[in-house]
Amino acid sequence: MRILVVGGSGLIGAHVVDVLRERGHAATTAARTAHPGVDHLLDAGSASVDELRALLTGQDGVVYATRTDEQRPLPKPIYPEFRRDNVEPVVRLLTAARQEGLTRAVVMGSYYTYFDRLHPQWRLAERHTYIRCRLEQAREGRDAAGPGLPVAVLELPFVFGRAGDRLPNWAGPLDRWARSRTPLVAPTGGSAAASARSVAEVAVDALEQASGADIPVADENLAWDDMIGRIAEAVGRRRRVTRLPSGAAKAALRLGGAMQALGRKESGVNPSYLADLLLADLFIEPTTGRALEPALRETFPELPSSGAPVVGRDTRS
Repeated sequence: MRILVVGGSGLIGAHVVDVLRERGHAATTAARTAHPGVDHLLDAGSASVDELRALLTGQDGVVYATRTDEQRPLPKPIYPEFRRDNVEPVVRLLTAARQEGLTRAVVMGSYYTYFDRLHPQWRLAERHTYIRCRLEQAREGRDAAGPGLPVAVLELPFVFGRAGDRLPNWAGPLDRWARSRTPLVAPTGGSAAASARSVAEVAVDALEQASGADIPVADENLAWDDMIGRIAEAVGRRRRVTRLPSGAAKAALRLGGAMQALGRKESGVNPSYLADLLLADLFIEPTTGRALEPALRETFPELPSSGAPVVGRDTRS
């Protein structure tokens, strides 16, 4: 197969490129900033259908592996900006892919769409702009692709790992907290987690099978206190993690939502309802069974006392 990876220099995209080449496929990369291994400079957020067609000529498939920071507060209303970042680039890309006769595609999505299917009573799309746009991304992207171009949507949880200097964009604050002397606290509930390498292997499987499925991906399901404890142990600062009472977590997040509202700002995941997600077991079954620990330790390495970690760089391309 010949595959274009949009976001090919990011954490997940770089691993997709590696797995494609290991399996004997040809991988071409596109990203919005120059980086070693990037074949084409492209801002997927603004590229036209014609510009995308030029890159897709001669390809068999395409992977969309860019992302948006759903937690960053923005001035109201945020829905138009989230559509511009999450939905419209995918619609243009898959329109171009259909016009160029591609036969397979993968979009890196969010596990919130999995939980929206599983728990419609949570009203996730109504309460969270980011989740609404992720659902629209999958639906409208597939509409643009048409019946001849199957589009697999990988529904991703917390993704651990490293690709060169690329780390998860949420790693920096957790790394500093784990290395500090600040007490560690965690709410009840937990999350699925996967390694970037595992995500890449699932993505290439989907390309090889020309899958058009929604594919939730998880290597392990972790309670929050277990995840934070394992991060602290990985950096060499193992200590007890205290459970935060549910009422305290809810009050803090609702206060954050009220402060945002006063500032006439919103974030993609509404803090007023975030406690409902944070305190739930956001677990995916079945898991892949692949080991998460190596990727966790790549993300949060134990360093000599004189060392200083380079963490928290944005994984978006």
